[in-house]
Amino acid sequence: MELFNDEYFMRRALQEAELAFAEGEIPVGAVVVSQNRIIARTHNLTETLTDVTAHAEMQAITAAANLLGGKYLNECTLYITLEPCVMCAGALGWSQIGKVVYGASDEKRGFNKFAPAALHPKTEVVFGVLENECAQLMKDFFQQKR
Repeated sequence: MELFNDEYFMRRALQEAELAFAEGEIPVGAVVVSQNRIIARTHNLTETLTDVTAHAEMQAITAAANLLGGKYLNECTLYITLEPCVMCAGALGWSQIGKVVYGASDEKRGFNKFAPAALHPKTEVVFGVLENECAQLMKDFFQQKR
């Protein structure tokens, strides 16, 4: 039996990021987990939808809320390959998500730099899970673009 832990679910988020990469999207992937079950799996769709708000986290919040039939995700965990931006952190704050786990930090655009208090006060944050793999995927993507 496979162990359901932060690394396990981050690997699922990485699979989503790889799909984004293949579609020409910035490779950020996300999964939302409730009671050890993935209830949403998404990735960036900003190019596909020509929508600057179509970040993986925003897609994940919407999908999870639709499935659960409510706007609050306080019993859920978001696994995301890149540190959320301010917009996404704000939306996660409004969703009252229980836990956010991210892989690579985003020194340029991450919420910790601009709005470290954007998440709900009760939200637990874990970072650096599979950080090297998450960061490498981003590096590979942008090297390919140059």
